[in-house]
Amino acid sequence: MSEIPKAYEPQSVEDKWYDAWQKQGCFTADPARVSDKRPAYSIVIPPPNVTGMLHMGHVLNNTIQDILSRKARMDGKEVLWLPGTDHAGIATQVQVEKALKKEERLTKYDLGREKFLERVWQWKEKHGGIIINQLKKLGCSCDWTRERFTMDPEYSRCVQKVFVELYKKGLIYRGKRMVNWCPATQTALSDEEVEMKPQKGFMYHFRVEVELGSAPAPGAVA
Repeated sequence: MSEIPKAYEPQSVEDKWYDAWQKQGCFTADPARVSDKRPAYSIVIPPPNVTGMLHMGHVLNNTIQDILSRKARMDGKEVLWLPGTDHAGIATQVQVEKALKKEERLTKYDLGREKFLERVWQWKEKHGGIIINQLKKLGCSCDWTRERFTMDPEYSRCVQKVFVELYKKGLIYRGKRMVNWCPATQTALSDEEVEMKPQKGFMYHFRVEVELGSAPAPGAVA
């Protein structure tokens, strides 16, 4: 009889059982098995960005999803937990640019568009793989046969199709609005990607003369 280790040694247990689960197809969903007695149950993973590695927020979020998925299997449901990663366009571009500057003292303009895109895809392959392996280390019971990336051609086409349909129905629209313009990336950023900072400034008041002798129209600008 082997001696029981004094401390838990995860490397001798976790990889062994996770590999066994995958080989036995424990996480693989099969639509053919869905019935009134075995209802479908699905979760689409909020895809982590390929900007780096997972953080504690990802660990908490995916642990909850794993609990729900495993509980549904125990209840006799046909479970699909769909995994994937998000390209996170601007955020990933910024990370690649930082790495270029730090490691090679180059900018995206030094490389040119095509070469820079190659670097971005290399970054995705490296960090996307790290993230997926981290999810597996957490024991996430995802159906890895269906893993997706938000830039996969078929998914990009579906997203474009839905946006066009929503636009035609008047549910989304384009309009002139204030934007967070970034002079470094030369594009507009979402509010989530901007750190708001209170700043003291001046308020300038002005008036505009209009035709036909009407009263001046007041106005103000910061």
